Amino acid sequence: MIKRSILLLTLFLSVSVIYAQNTPGSEDVSINAAEKLLQSDSKLSIGGYAQIDFNQPINDGKYSNANLDVHRLVLLFAYRFSEKTNFVTEIELEHVKEVFVEQAFLNHEISPWLNFRGGLMLVPMGITNEYHEPPTFNGVERPNLDSKIVPTTWREIGAGFTGRIDNASLKYQVYLMNGFNGYNGGGIFRGTDGYRKGRQKGAESFMSSPTLSAKVDYYGIPGLKLGVSTYNGKSQSSLYNGLDKDDDAAIATADSSVIGISMFGVDARYRTGGLEVKGQLNIANNKNTDEYNDFTGKDMGSQMLGWYLEAGYDLLFGADTNQRLVPFIRYEKYNTHAKTEGNLEINKAYDRTDVTVGAGWWLSSGTVLKADYQFYSDAADNSNGQFNLGIGIWF
Repeated sequence: MIKRSILLLTLFLSVSVIYAQNTPGSEDVSINAAEKLLQSDSKLSIGGYAQIDFNQPINDGKYSNANLDVHRLVLLFAYRFSEKTNFVTEIELEHVKEVFVEQAFLNHEISPWLNFRGGLMLVPMGITNEYHEPPTFNGVERPNLDSKIVPTTWREIGAGFTGRIDNASLKYQVYLMNGFNGYNGGGIFRGTDGYRKGRQKGAESFMSSPTLSAKVDYYGIPGLKLGVSTYNGKSQSSLYNGLDKDDDAAIATADSSVIGISMFGVDARYRTGGLEVKGQLNIANNKNTDEYNDFTGKDMGSQMLGWYLEAGYDLLFGADTNQRLVPFIRYEKYNTHAKTEGNLEINKAYDRTDVTVGAGWWLSSGTVLKADYQFYSDAADNSNGQFNLGIGIWF
């Protein structure tokens, strides 16, 4: 499966690059909400985005109530202290009743190619974790790969450097950050959704060891962006707090509550004329899962793997309008039990395939109406679906 996945995405990237080298691009695909505010010359900048959803599960032989939700409402603020120094924050309200700080970081420009950045920041992995504003992606819901393997929205506290090297058409990010909470009175990780429950989100986070996160993006071909990302470190455990360094038995117990994480990702986005395509591949290898599962009673896989390919076309391209009408299709394969260790058997229900077919109508660059249908299946022969409607806003 790994070789096939890598081959498919390599073929996709190769075709995209060859096509892009011979085709004029149409627009920048490399800006998100925080970067947009950082580029503002105003002393105080305000922005926001919102997502309002209707989800109707479809299960054979069962009635299911639809869910209507103000999924998220995010308010963005940036303050420019000087020409070189800015502060950016995002305040998120989820499901009307939950409040989170999605980002809160200081950015100081040392030079155009070197910026210091510190605070609560997005982990630069894949596409959607950084570019998750509803008008920036097709479909009412984000790709499930970016929930089960890359736990979007994934952010942690740390510091590092970022910048652009325009002569080489490269953007880079490299940060030291706190890691996932893997154990805090009990095991956190599990096979059904990997690291997702372990996100600390800057909320009284604790750290027993740092993690390294880095990404390099190439933007030298108009309309095309290629990214390579990595994340390496250990999960965090409350058992190390106050631990006697000479207590070998307690240290061995604490070590059993930690897994080593090494994630690698490649992604590509390309838009030319009315055509837009994207793809992403993520592989995460986890060490010490045999000991972790024995100690916590969980079922964390030793390897997680996922990829998707997506294509859409703007039917209004070339018309005398700023609107866009984009039918699309997305194919996803993701498996949180690509490999397991010890006596843990592979759960076939975690080997999932999703196909999403739908369309988005952009009334303007920052407003979109969406509709799609998702077909879900897994290797254990389970299948169901979901019909979605959504409103997306970004300003």
